[in-house]
Amino acid sequence: VQLVESGGGMVQPGGSLRLSCAASGFTFRSYDMSWVRQAPGKGPERVSTINTRGSTLYYIESVKGRFTISRDNAKNTLYLQMNSLKPEDTALYYCARSGSTVRVGQGTQVTVSS
Repeated sequence: VQLVESGGGMVQPGGSLRLSCAASGFTFRSYDMSWVRQAPGKGPERVSTINTRGSTLYYIESVKGRFTISRDNAKNTLYLQMNSLKPEDTALYYCARSGSTVRVGQGTQVTVSS
């Protein structure tokens, strides 16, 4: 199993980022997928989950209306569009299979600061 996240960076509050997760080593289309984040000094929290067909199963309350999860099974890629970013969104973001919060890849850092 290999998950490679990209797209993070430093943005000002109110800005946007689009994260990507390239999956390999397993049958991507057969798994629900999640985005997870971990802020410094805190435990991991599941941000969003999408099912195999592309329907959203879950958003954490704090990102509802601002983040959108999606996937492209033909490209074995998971996405997270993040709009109206807030300083409290600052964290290491990573993707995981199903509802897991275990980090497999290196993650991608998102920093929201003025």
